[in-house]
Amino acid sequence: MLNTAFDEIIEPEYRGINFYPEELKEQIDDINSWIYDTVNNGVYKSGFATAQSAYEQNCRALFESLERIEGILASNEFLLGSRLTEADLRLFTTIVRFDPVYHGHFKCNIKQIATDYPNILRWTREIYQLPGIKETVNMEHIKKHYYMSHTQINPTQVVPLNNGPDLDNPVVKPTARPY
Repeated sequence: MLNTAFDEIIEPEYRGINFYPEELKEQIDDINSWIYDTVNNGVYKSGFATAQSAYEQNCRALFESLERIEGILASNEFLLGSRLTEADLRLFTTIVRFDPVYHGHFKCNIKQIATDYPNILRWTREIYQLPGIKETVNMEHIKKHYYMSHTQINPTQVVPLNNGPDLDNPVVKPTARPY
């Protein structure tokens, strides 16, 4: 669906982009499996834990996966090499929220993307700076949603000021279109 469902409403140059190419499907499915369980869902399993042991288990698994991702991105531009795939887009939505929301609100606070994961930060900036991506990220809305809707976690509904790392900080752009 992601590849063609929006072709009628997007600029012609972006129509038909394939984020789930046949030759990478197995690798995408594999990386999506553990990233979803320990990162995308891991922040929620940590944040909504009602027992210390569950929180610690899920938070540790989350940071073990972030270390694994940091290692992958130390030698790759994107998760599966030089091509942006569905795996990158699925992870991006969690990472872009990590420091301003999940670090404090969900107590995923062993490390931060901005200060402890330079390769993940570079990757996040690179995706954020691709055409059309920045416009989909409204950090004020994101923060208000999380901090004001989870009153069992944040009964005062106070929203922190920090928006996370500066994602507009320039990165070396890929020499070719990454998709």
